Amino acid sequence: MTWTNKKPRRKRLLAGAAAVAITVAAFAIRTNAAETIDVSDLTKQTHIHGLAVDRQDPSRLLIATHHGLFSAGADGKAERISQVQDFMGFTPHPSDPTKLYASGHPAQGGNLGFIASEDRGRTWTQVSPGANGPVDFHQMTVSPADPQTIYGTHRGLQVSRDAGKTWTIAGPGPEGLIDLAGSAKSRDTLYAATEAGLLVSTDAGRSWKPLVQGAPVSLVEVTPEGTLYAFVLGRGLVKAGEPPVGLETISSGFGDGYLLHLAVDPKNPKRVFAATNGGKLLSSVDQGRTWTALGQPNP
Repeated sequence: MTWTNKKPRRKRLLAGAAAVAITVAAFAIRTNAAETIDVSDLTKQTHIHGLAVDRQDPSRLLIATHHGLFSAGADGKAERISQVQDFMGFTPHPSDPTKLYASGHPAQGGNLGFIASEDRGRTWTQVSPGANGPVDFHQMTVSPADPQTIYGTHRGLQVSRDAGKTWTIAGPGPEGLIDLAGSAKSRDTLYAATEAGLLVSTDAGRSWKPLVQGAPVSLVEVTPEGTLYAFVLGRGLVKAGEPPVGLETISSGFGDGYLLHLAVDPKNPKRVFAATNGGKLLSSVDQGRTWTALGQPNP
């Protein structure tokens, strides 16, 4: 299995991951008259850039894509809830259920800078162009320990200490970066999923130490309560408390596949959702130990 670098998207994918086909013209998703679409069809028509459980309605999963933001229910039906644009770095606020953050591209091209929504993703405004912007944060995370602290990557690792209004360059960022996650214990602790493994920084991204070596890590996520999840290629989905001392493997058997995005229900941590490199959306009711396709009954 070979790790290959495509365009520097939010996630660098393994060879063959680009098999998720974009089957429609730019910024056109085929939906029915009610603007709904099966999630299985949605993932064939666009790329997923992030997931979040709707904190005001935990029965709904928010799906950030290359062609807008969608909301899906347990029946596997999704509706578009935002204007059409590419949502990169999609990140929910760790405690305010109405706030979402993102970056990316508008339909007409260019970069969006750092953008925010205060109505659960229906409308968005630019908070800041970022440092040397307008930026396009492919990786972004809000610190659960201090939601005023936000990290993003665009021509280096950037940090904001005032909820995204102003940004500075913290450092170059780890080589082969795939994903970022802020710690629930300290605003200066940051985890990085990279092509070489899982790293941790305790000085706001100025220096890094390895936690997992020898295999690519395709995602890292930290819940507001302090549970760290990561997907290690060749091993599977792992988790640990903070600070991570030993990583428990909670599910494997993905073969050549891997998980790209993860969302945990903050009100029920046993409910977990994931997006795979093959364009599937999965759900779990046992904290990621077993999975079913979104829209199918859980065992």
